[in-house]
Amino acid sequence: MSPEQTKATSPRPALSPKRREQNRREFIRTSILGIGVLGATLAGLLPLAGQANARLRPPGAIKDRLQEQEFLAACIKCGQCVQVCPVEAIRLADLTDGVGVGTPFIQARDQACDFSCDGLQCVLACPTGALTHDINYPSQARMGLARLARPESCLAVRGQGFRGQARGADFSGLLRYEAVNRWLPIPVADHPYDLELCDLCLRQCPIEIRLAQCAAGTPPSGDANQCPPRSAIRLGAQAGGGALPLVLDGCVGCGVCEMICPVDPAAIVIDIDRVADAAQVG
Repeated sequence: MSPEQTKATSPRPALSPKRREQNRREFIRTSILGIGVLGATLAGLLPLAGQANARLRPPGAIKDRLQEQEFLAACIKCGQCVQVCPVEAIRLADLTDGVGVGTPFIQARDQACDFSCDGLQCVLACPTGALTHDINYPSQARMGLARLARPESCLAVRGQGFRGQARGADFSGLLRYEAVNRWLPIPVADHPYDLELCDLCLRQCPIEIRLAQCAAGTPPSGDANQCPPRSAIRLGAQAGGGALPLVLDGCVGCGVCEMICPVDPAAIVIDIDRVADAAQVG
């Protein structure tokens, strides 16, 4: 046996107690680091599995759990939909949203989608179809479904009117008012109301506005295809006075009713896990 072979087959020298203790500490440190990384990963994934990070998505995004995951997989987080929204309703999720970081969402109470663009610019801008190109008009969107969550605070239910700025002087939300400027959204704070009976959820509903325009023979952009087939909301009379907002199957869940509601918290909200086609509305 050569000296080299003898060296190769010789038993490894025993580690000193100090070296064994060092190895043990490195193993524990590496294990803790691995567990931490795994935990952080699960912390990001578990909210997705439980829909804890579900948000109101722009028009064209999908609604049930499976399709939400499909949406998250298809969205490349390019932000094109954010860039083209005329009322800046679309935001991108931040790090607190786990694996959904960078995906677009709408915080309706702060700034709803009012379909100012008519042509669904966010859908047209989406390069991957995460906002499906199968819809062409606002009435085809299914973002969510409005719900009268707090009837006891609804001014219409209580038979009360409203006077002043719907969300106060400091509210920065925008809406497009046909009587002010057809194409330029303005701050809600710049458009005070004086209503004997509050009907803001109905009055500012983009679907109801379109229906009124179509009934008058002036559909948006002169395009009859822009005319919604069904109403989204109406006020039902109550025996004891006042009126009850009734959500109808033409509701697309844009969130304008939630944004414009003058009471705080809003009496009417958007359910993001329901759409008109699959829900018992009313």
